[in-house]
Amino acid sequence: MLTRRDFVRQVAAGGAGLWLATKTGRAAGAATERSAAAQAPTATYTNPVIPGEDLADPTVIVHEGTYYLYPTGGVRQGYVVYTSRDLVHWTKGPTVFESGRPNTWAPDVSRDPADGKFYLYYTADWKIGVAVADRPEGPFADKGLLVTGAIDAHLFRDDDGRRYLYYTVGCTRMCVQPMASPTEKKGEPVELFRPAPGWETRNGSINEGPWMIKHAGKYYLLYSGSGADTPDYAEGYAVAATPLGPFEKAKNNPIIERGPGLYGPGHGCAVQDAAGRWWFVYHQKKNEGRNFQRDICIDPLWFDKKGALFGKATRGTPQPAPAAR
Repeated sequence: MLTRRDFVRQVAAGGAGLWLATKTGRAAGAATERSAAAQAPTATYTNPVIPGEDLADPTVIVHEGTYYLYPTGGVRQGYVVYTSRDLVHWTKGPTVFESGRPNTWAPDVSRDPADGKFYLYYTADWKIGVAVADRPEGPFADKGLLVTGAIDAHLFRDDDGRRYLYYTVGCTRMCVQPMASPTEKKGEPVELFRPAPGWETRNGSINEGPWMIKHAGKYYLLYSGSGADTPDYAEGYAVAATPLGPFEKAKNNPIIERGPGLYGPGHGCAVQDAAGRWWFVYHQKKNEGRNFQRDICIDPLWFDKKGALFGKATRGTPQPAPAAR
């Protein structure tokens, strides 16, 4: 090992050039590594991200660096969970809840920071109920019904801690119910909007699948329109200054719709990747027929400088992947 005294002697004898060359070589090596990293292939995904399954209506949460996805399908009269670190590669987990009733669809799961528990809002036999678990993998214990004659619940917790349960009645009336707690209602529900002529009524008069994003102090309520079993199913959004509305449907709707070889994209959730970018996790139909054969897909969402929300749907072609956790 070169001591300080030896180094001084080498400098005096002109040996500092060797030290400088060594340092320069290390710097060049680091630059080469950085260049190689910059030239490394970009991670990609290709829809559908869970091939070979028949799944729909996904909701996704992030907990301790892991994504948990809960879809319609995978088990009769209940829900299973899938996990991922990057939104692209998913592992099927256990059954987390069984309703024991027909038409068990469209789960919504969230963690309440007040008690640290996980709450599952389920749809079963055209009724919305709530179940609770200590872990995102469940099992979830049923705590009873909240709304009858309704489907597609989504709980939104605002920055001030107030909670709002969004859902659709008869697949046409989008409503919101203020909540006193994750399992208790507060006051009366508010009707927000109904299907408008055009893309929302092209193949069935439908408004369903609510999901809330708060951006720049405004409330963006994503929703689906037209029949879910048709290729015309699509996604739009409405904007309000408060969670209770009034909501104005966006002029650039639908933001996600059918295209060549791509049918019925809609009913999903919005989640951010490790870099803070928004992604829409949703379903597409497997074919153009009138049926409920569907796949789980992901694609980016983004806002422009004026606050308008945009999205796209892709299928079968590699796309730049989300930032992994």
